[in-house]
Amino acid sequence: MDDSELLDLLGDVESDRVERKASLSDRDKVRQAICAFANDLPDYREPGVVFIGANDDGTCAGLPITDELLKNLADMREHLQPFPAMTVRKHVLDGCELAVILVEPSDAPPVRYSGRTWIRVGPRRAIATVEEERRLAEKRRAGDLPFDIRPVAAARLDDLDLDLFVRDYLPSALAPQVLTANERSIEHQLAALRFADGDGTPTVLGVLVVGTDPRRFIPGSYVQFLRIDGTELSDPIKDQKEIGGPLPQLLRILEEVIQVHISVAADITSGPTEIRRADYPIVALQQLARNAIMHRIYEATNAPVRITWFNDRIEIQSPGGPFGQVNTANFGQPGVTDYRNPHLADAMRNLGYVQRFGVGIPLARSEMAKNGNAPPEFTVNETYVLVTSRRRS
Repeated sequence: MDDSELLDLLGDVESDRVERKASLSDRDKVRQAICAFANDLPDYREPGVVFIGANDDGTCAGLPITDELLKNLADMREHLQPFPAMTVRKHVLDGCELAVILVEPSDAPPVRYSGRTWIRVGPRRAIATVEEERRLAEKRRAGDLPFDIRPVAAARLDDLDLDLFVRDYLPSALAPQVLTANERSIEHQLAALRFADGDGTPTVLGVLVVGTDPRRFIPGSYVQFLRIDGTELSDPIKDQKEIGGPLPQLLRILEEVIQVHISVAADITSGPTEIRRADYPIVALQQLARNAIMHRIYEATNAPVRITWFNDRIEIQSPGGPFGQVNTANFGQPGVTDYRNPHLADAMRNLGYVQRFGVGIPLARSEMAKNGNAPPEFTVNETYVLVTSRRRS
């Protein structure tokens, strides 16, 4: 959008594609405006514009447009879910310095700010009704796709670690003869494996598996690890970590952390031969942690997977309840499984973290029993799944 178009919109007080703010004193209202334009309920399919430094009548407010102001405006998108595509630039229009935010209509509405869906109703903002939310959901251009392969509109190919993709993921996902004969460009390879769409925009899958900074686009895509010296959250903390990064790095570091915290004791009560037993079997904890990462909900939440390690138990909490044919009544039953993130599950299998689908919980139960631990306990509701593993006596 060039300066002449912006100048026309600045002076058009009747347009519902424009908001004007004299200053940044009320940041909530600016975020609400960005949210409303991203939702594009009237279906204009054109950017909405927020002018910072302009009065309601379009006249100049004389606000100094500094680099700090522009940075604060650019950071505002991180308060919205999913991230809207927007640009922030300084413009001088008719002698007036302005910060101009261009907000593109979202490919995946509804966009929410603080849990609320803001829309434009004529010249004003409003919170969407249930019916309006339904209309927004139906507008999803990629609505027939699972969330894990929807494009992340704000991401670019530069946000993917292409070396990691070529070095680690391609050899695990494709047969050697296919790699040898592969003459396609990196963009085509990414698209073929659903790491990017046909336009070269990275997908959620691409960002999670080989993204340079997955949390920039999917804030909850990490594991919060907390080791408590006691049996209550109020007891002293022995260790805490936020484990993130692309999926191969996240899983590798997580399993190293789990291994370090497992204690092994000698058992000489069964005879002359010393038997060394761990307080938890590593395989069981691996399966339960991988399940939490694979089956969690990544959409519309900033919550991480949480692993809280007490002296007598380990609690692993995964955001999002059961999905598809799995419900609170049949959760964990053999043969009953479904996949909220089917392509992420496939990527984890390609990377060697899943050998066979549908056996994670049975394998964890079996390993716990062999090690002398009680069976894992599951608390399942609509918003999260919590598994509690008791320490071996």
